[in-house]
Amino acid sequence: MKNFKSVLVSLGTLIIFSCTEKQELSFEAYETSAAGGNWQAVEQMEGTADIQMKLNPEKTYQTMTGFGGAFTESSSYLLNQLGEENRKKVIDAYFAPEGAAYSLTRTHINSSDFSLGNYAYAPEEDMTLSNFSIEEDMDDVIPFIKDAMATSEDGFKILASPWTAPPWMKDNKDWKGGKLLPRYYDTWALYFSKYIDAYKAQGIDIWGLTVENEPLGNDSNWESMEYTAEELASFVENHLGPSLEENGHQDVVLLGYDQNRDEELDHFTEAQWSNETRKKYFDGTAVHWYASTYKYYPELLQMAHDRAPGKYLIQSEACVDAEVPHWHDDAWYWAKEATDWGWTWAPEELKADHPKYVPVYRYARDIIGSMNNWVDGWIDWNMVLDREGGPNWASNWCISPVIVDPDADEVYFTPLYYVMKHFSKYIRPGAERIDFNLSDDSIMATATTNPDGSTVVVLLNMEEVAKTVRIELNGVFVNVPLKAQAIQTLVLNATE
Repeated sequence: MKNFKSVLVSLGTLIIFSCTEKQELSFEAYETSAAGGNWQAVEQMEGTADIQMKLNPEKTYQTMTGFGGAFTESSSYLLNQLGEENRKKVIDAYFAPEGAAYSLTRTHINSSDFSLGNYAYAPEEDMTLSNFSIEEDMDDVIPFIKDAMATSEDGFKILASPWTAPPWMKDNKDWKGGKLLPRYYDTWALYFSKYIDAYKAQGIDIWGLTVENEPLGNDSNWESMEYTAEELASFVENHLGPSLEENGHQDVVLLGYDQNRDEELDHFTEAQWSNETRKKYFDGTAVHWYASTYKYYPELLQMAHDRAPGKYLIQSEACVDAEVPHWHDDAWYWAKEATDWGWTWAPEELKADHPKYVPVYRYARDIIGSMNNWVDGWIDWNMVLDREGGPNWASNWCISPVIVDPDADEVYFTPLYYVMKHFSKYIRPGAERIDFNLSDDSIMATATTNPDGSTVVVLLNMEEVAKTVRIELNGVFVNVPLKAQAIQTLVLNATE
């Protein structure tokens, strides 16, 4: 091994000398920590390191699709209640190049619980959908999407999901629960194409669809429609897939499942990949994280990948649920105080899956763990909520990375916003996750190589002790300090 002498010549450039060659490693790093710093620049340091991380860019895994959040009616409505300056501030923070630069987003087809009320684009029985209209989205959701499109430099993908078909198509004639009646299978399949076309007419391309948000239901607490694994796969095989193809939408990505990472992921992926026709129509699988606040189920994610290598595996929804937001209190988001919906109901044998947790860690730990187990996209839920955790017609209050007080025209960027930015800003669509060796498992890490050749490393230190990490890329080393209780993103470029 060659002996290199490192000289720090400026913030951001480390020059490596040897007797025969000179290499440069450009460096940019930012850190968010419990000590009070959000997105603070980090300088390199000399000396010894506690942890060694050797990057192996020759060994690659999945190609990343992106990171982002959801255009819900609740978020869109709240943005319209803010003054023009703060509305722009929020949209810039999420979509501008200097902000989080979100690249993968989601929205709902018809209403969800994070709507102002129940609605459908065809509210009355209409087998041909001749009266289909997205008028409900024109005041809030569509303006939010259009302004985000105008702000984004690289653009972003939109994944759309229905919570339920209109009640007239269902066996219980209700927004909540029930099943799609067989006589409406083709009408409901057509509904997706009508939606894609209506949004296209507004200048908005829908990149992908999920067949049904949470097909196992939500105990009929808000909009839902239930499928078994076989029913959903059969609907795609015999109705939705052919309908999308017939209507010229065969290139729209179609994802199955769209519920929790638990044993049901096994059943649904088994059904959707069970024959060649289904494999033709399904482009991947969507998952949620609500089965546990602690586990990210690496074995199940590996299983889902192994059943369909090369297909999408996207976390399509996540949030701190069963909590109301804490206003201008960064310390709470770093404290082990939050709970989830399973905290109160989980039986004794499942209590370990629903502990109290640190919200920042829940996000960062899950994203890193998911990425390291083949997940290629990670979508947060609402981008904006109010101080109550709504509006939500079902009183299903949650927390979002940005909280607003529309009456006072105030905006609070919680630490969760910066956690999302640590992944979304620099890990770009088309990046490949790369292999690495980590000498100490006291921190979590992931790494990617972007299409532009830059290498991105994300580090998470959940301990109350600071660390120093020595990162090696192509024989070049850099030492970085990592604060206690901190997440850090590094962008590296090694050149001859």
